[in-house]
Amino acid sequence: MTSRHRLRAPLLAAAALSTPAFAAGDAPPGDILVTAQKQQESIENAPVTRATIDAKTIGATVNAVNVEDTVKYLPSLIVRKRHIGDTQAPLATRTSGLGASARSLIYADGVLLSSLIGNNNTLASPRWSLVSPQEIARIDVLYGPFSAAYPGNSIGAVVNITTRLPDKLEATATAGTSVQRFGQYGTKDTLPSYQYGATIGDRFGPLAVFVSVDHVTSHGQPLTYVTANKSGACPSGAFDALNKNAMPICVLGASGLETQRQDHIKLKAALDVTPVIRLTYVGGLFLNQTHAHAETYLADGAYTSGFSSGIYDTDQRHWSHSLSATGASGRLDWQVIGTLYDFARDRQAVPTGLLPAASSGEPGNVTRLDGTGWRTLDAKAVWRPIAAHAISFGAHGDWFRLDSNRYATTEWLGGDQGALNLQSKGRTRTAAIWAQDAWTLLPHLTLTAGGRYEWWKAYDGRNFSLSPFKSVDQPELSANRFSPKASLAWAPYRDWTIRASFGEAWRFPTVGELYQLVVTPPVAAIPDPNLKPERALSEELAIERHDAHGSIRLSLFNEVVKDALISQTGTLNGAAATFVQNVPRTRARGIELAVNRTDLLPRVDLSGSVTYADAETRSDPALPAAEGKLLPSVPRWKATLVGTWRPTDAISLTAAGRYSSRNYGALDNSDVVGNTYGGFYKYLVVDLRAQVKAGEHMTFAVGVDNVNNDKYFLFHPFPQRTVFAQAEWQL
Repeated sequence: MTSRHRLRAPLLAAAALSTPAFAAGDAPPGDILVTAQKQQESIENAPVTRATIDAKTIGATVNAVNVEDTVKYLPSLIVRKRHIGDTQAPLATRTSGLGASARSLIYADGVLLSSLIGNNNTLASPRWSLVSPQEIARIDVLYGPFSAAYPGNSIGAVVNITTRLPDKLEATATAGTSVQRFGQYGTKDTLPSYQYGATIGDRFGPLAVFVSVDHVTSHGQPLTYVTANKSGACPSGAFDALNKNAMPICVLGASGLETQRQDHIKLKAALDVTPVIRLTYVGGLFLNQTHAHAETYLADGAYTSGFSSGIYDTDQRHWSHSLSATGASGRLDWQVIGTLYDFARDRQAVPTGLLPAASSGEPGNVTRLDGTGWRTLDAKAVWRPIAAHAISFGAHGDWFRLDSNRYATTEWLGGDQGALNLQSKGRTRTAAIWAQDAWTLLPHLTLTAGGRYEWWKAYDGRNFSLSPFKSVDQPELSANRFSPKASLAWAPYRDWTIRASFGEAWRFPTVGELYQLVVTPPVAAIPDPNLKPERALSEELAIERHDAHGSIRLSLFNEVVKDALISQTGTLNGAAATFVQNVPRTRARGIELAVNRTDLLPRVDLSGSVTYADAETRSDPALPAAEGKLLPSVPRWKATLVGTWRPTDAISLTAAGRYSSRNYGALDNSDVVGNTYGGFYKYLVVDLRAQVKAGEHMTFAVGVDNVNNDKYFLFHPFPQRTVFAQAEWQL
């Protein structure tokens, strides 16, 4: 027996003893990291609702250029991806919106991709770019904070991405292109994007190695529109419109038209030190060059000062490293993993002068985030003293650092840094221990109970601003909290599972919420160094039937959050500002139906979901108008539907739809106009994809996203009809 099979045997035995999982797909066989993922699942033994998608399903159903594309049809999830290559693509879940990135966790092979240095849809967006679609083996989404193995950031969902590692020589090469035809106001353009990638891997006795490279060049639609309050007639060339608050405005032009060039390089290696112990290293490098420009609609070609904020150059070089050791022996499985994510170089330059002169030079500001990043360390194990008990336990540590410095420069396109004029610095750290026991009370009844105790601290906070002047060392904060979890699963019949779950989760303020200061017009961002942690009490009742052809699940969920950390734009001390506040009480309750059926008709697969959420502010003395209103960017209705027809084994034809009802960006729902820049509107997007396998080595695909050309806003204008073509060669 090979060492890989000797390691796998106790893992499969552990999986057989674990409580039933809620899954919608099967893992591809023979992948070492998939085996490691099974071990991680066995150790954590998460008693949660689960959705899964594998590489085969992704290839057949999704026009995927970036990895975040692959989860867009899973139940209740919305990814705010504004264009191909977007580095600001947060995840919204059942009960949390697009501005709550710290309420979900994204991992790739155990490496944290969630940027928990903030809780927003900009700097704190997940680092999806550390994974390319062609290296994915499977993705598992765990809903709700019901596992003691995860911190309070799991309030919404945990996304576990598992990538491939080979047992034999393998190689792939992919190439793809997309073309978006965008037309809105005075912008009418054809926007192409290109993607190239390759992987190669092999196994050399006890050592398995895998390398992947990926390149993306993209051209995006406008991210912002430059507007002015209307007084009289709009200037020649401008467009009459309403802003989100129903006030008349003039749309003067567009900005934030990005051109991006991105490269991603990944190395993975696994060494079987003994038949039951494996060491694994995963390293990734992400390179990004982005240039954004603007265009005026005015007949005289003039620009106002509002255009300058949408002109910028970004240069990023980010590293990710992880080192893990895993072992399996008899009744005990264990894993230790350390990870590091480093903003080795992160520079964004913007002009301060007026266009058109500023487009080729002139003074500006340069913001550097070099040194920002995080480290994590986890040790966990599962012990099975008898068949009726699987006791999981572990310890966790994390360290997050924000180091943001803005400098004046006489030449924003490559000039030397001048005087410091804005600074935001700070750190947080968390230590935690956790344990939970999956206890089989009766042959068809399993109780899982556990808890997590955390020690959190924020320190070294500093803010400096030259104008308006501010120079302050912020106070330290600390908190200790315990989070109990419990779940009862009953399998009354062979194919049925009924599970009731409860979890308390404490989500501590991020270093960005506490210390990140932004004074750039038009709206300043004001941190609060005295924020309290938010406390979520979550409940779910899930009923699921699954058989050889898939599953159907009905979930009832309820979540109450006290001292909810919510970012809002409003008036603070007489001036427009964005700020985070503790909202005393919010509540989100609803129902989710998810269906996944293969061969519903001969060679026809169907999957989909419908989610209804009644998510509202229940108490907010600071803003009474918000009480009873929908939570920001949490719509009442979300739905997906994916149908695939396989006329032959070599061909798959897919039609998919995504729907969201009207939602709001403001806590008091005062943004009454949704389909405008800054607003949040409803949408219905229909996608098509055809995949053809030409022999053993070649696969071709063509597709269209947003074939119905729905023109909608989620604050930003979103992509319009986009055509895709892809080709992949496999050894």
